[in-house]
Amino acid sequence: MPTRGAAYAKAAGTAVTLQGNVESEITVVVNKHYEYSRFIEDFAAVQALSSARQFYTKDAGYQLAKQIDTDLIQLGRAAYGGTNSTAVYETAVIGGDGTTAYTSSTNAAWSNATALTDAGLRRVMQTLDDNDIPFEDRHLVVPPSARNVLMGLSRFTEQAFVGESASGNTIRNGQIGNIYGVDVYTTTNCDTALSAHASKPRICLLFHSDALVLAMQQNIRTQTQYKQEYLATLLTADTIYGVKGIRTSATATDPNAAGYMAIAVPG
Repeated sequence: MPTRGAAYAKAAGTAVTLQGNVESEITVVVNKHYEYSRFIEDFAAVQALSSARQFYTKDAGYQLAKQIDTDLIQLGRAAYGGTNSTAVYETAVIGGDGTTAYTSSTNAAWSNATALTDAGLRRVMQTLDDNDIPFEDRHLVVPPSARNVLMGLSRFTEQAFVGESASGNTIRNGQIGNIYGVDVYTTTNCDTALSAHASKPRICLLFHSDALVLAMQQNIRTQTQYKQEYLATLLTADTIYGVKGIRTSATATDPNAAGYMAIAVPG
């Protein structure tokens, strides 16, 4: 886990200043092994179209990829006041202004989470800027409810603001694409801040790629085996990997540790 160095003035005729920092180590435990299996009976295989099996291979890839995404998205829970069983995100910010702290409550009728706004997005981006997070490789992941809000903001969709035309216009293709140089992705996997709330606030994530680690020891593989005792073909896809959050605190004083913002919005 390398740390940032410093720049030193060089005087004529003198040696350079050696920086002998002892780097720390981050251990990523590869402890996740997920599989997807289906039996394809001979009776069904004979009568079905030969292309029908493609559904299972595509579905296997989708389900395993979704599991990987889920594990990555949930890495922020510990950094934001939650655990794998209690996602509360007590120190997240709300989408309306990007600075007000999200407040969890057991009152099912109350939540201070607010919808994303242009000002709120610019403010959370500034938080990363203030921590010297590189501008490149930033990503914004939002739930469908937040995508719905973004598509209603003319600043991000209308040609007069974004300069897109014809089929490239967001209003025509439904793709948010890029906001202020940050790629936008939509997924139903976005975490729920606290399920006790009637609105079930969801968590948007703004982060730099270096904030999270995915150690893929074995990529998704697909195998088949004929099982005579069942007169069927066993189709199995599996993957082995590990995940780790290493820079998930956007308020840390050490810029090396900051690169991740959680934003609470209505579900």
